[in-house]
Amino acid sequence: MLFWLGAGAFALTILISVSLHELGHMITGKRFGMKVTKYFVGFGPTIFSFHRGETEYGLKLIPLGGFCKIVGMTPQDDDVAPEDQHRAMWRFPVWKRTVVMAAGSIAHFMLALVGAWVMAWSIGLPNIDLPQSASEQRAAPAMIYVGDCIRTSLTDTSEDCVPGQASAKASPAKAAGLQTGDLITKVGTTAVANYGQLTDAIRAQPAGTTPFEYVRGGQTATAQVDLVTAERTPIDDPTGPVTQVAVAGVSWTTDQPAVIEYSVLGAVPASGQFNWYLVENSIKAMARIPEKVPALWNSITGDERDPDTPISVVGASRIGGEAIEKGVPEVFWQVFISLNVFIGLFNLLPLLPVDGGHIAIAWFEAARSWLYKRFRRPDPGRVDYYKLMPVTYAVILVGGAFTLLTVTADIINPISIFK
Repeated sequence: MLFWLGAGAFALTILISVSLHELGHMITGKRFGMKVTKYFVGFGPTIFSFHRGETEYGLKLIPLGGFCKIVGMTPQDDDVAPEDQHRAMWRFPVWKRTVVMAAGSIAHFMLALVGAWVMAWSIGLPNIDLPQSASEQRAAPAMIYVGDCIRTSLTDTSEDCVPGQASAKASPAKAAGLQTGDLITKVGTTAVANYGQLTDAIRAQPAGTTPFEYVRGGQTATAQVDLVTAERTPIDDPTGPVTQVAVAGVSWTTDQPAVIEYSVLGAVPASGQFNWYLVENSIKAMARIPEKVPALWNSITGDERDPDTPISVVGASRIGGEAIEKGVPEVFWQVFISLNVFIGLFNLLPLLPVDGGHIAIAWFEAARSWLYKRFRRPDPGRVDYYKLMPVTYAVILVGGAFTLLTVTADIINPISIFK
């Protein structure tokens, strides 16, 4: 029950954020004197609506977004009455049109900032100074976490690892007296300066007793670790061939806190820093989307789902439901904040039909008019949107196919953060 309540609550927060996106368009458009004729939450058949002034407000049956109708978005629009020609959006200065079109993304960014601010002083924000990827962890100091048990076979998918069971052995590191928080400085005769070098040095050793030099509490000591063999894939290629290598039963850890709580005032700069971190990583994630498409397809056809592949609102809602079910609301809000940052950035891409495409055209027109004026040539006028329709349809087709792919993957082979 908690899962479905959490998933429903997450879907509702996304619907609210999309509605606020459209509200941003409407408020700024009205402020500048543009004519806004419709503001609806949802799509499809109308459940109810009412008029206030010149705008119709309402709720539609399918809760998958919303829309705001501003007359005369392009010169080719035929929805502008003769008496409203001066209020057509395309007739307004480029900076005003930019503000109106960007207002939707600004609404998402503001939601992310407010959400991060509340999260910072209530339950804390993730420590973004910690290594977030495998490559960053490899470059971090070789401080170790010592577990009780190791799996020697990658085909062992049992929930618990219990020494003595099939494909499970007691941790050699723990048996040798190593402890979580120890800093490894040498494996055998090989000095190690970071966790990546530690892993390489362990795998380069034959199974058997190997001296580990470590630092604990400022004191240097040596432990004799009886390395065992286990199945592992290449460190830099988790999908690569499986080989038998030496393992010690250690993983990377740090003495820094994973979550940092702030005061109400201290949460202000912290929320800004956290959101900028999300902006940088969202841009990187968008750049990697094309290379993730094969992995998405493979997850539908039977392969294990790569947790680094994109998710849809369906997948995000599932994660939100899991977070509430497992009692970790910080995950719920972190996914909500991240999704708002991503949607805000995506809508600013210079592609039709998203808002960024309209902004790009507005500034292209302004730049072109300025250049023609400089060269004393007649103003070429406005861009003909009809000529851009093939490109627009192509973007819609690709975007729709990608959305269908992610939704299908999230239904058939969803990502779970608690596996």
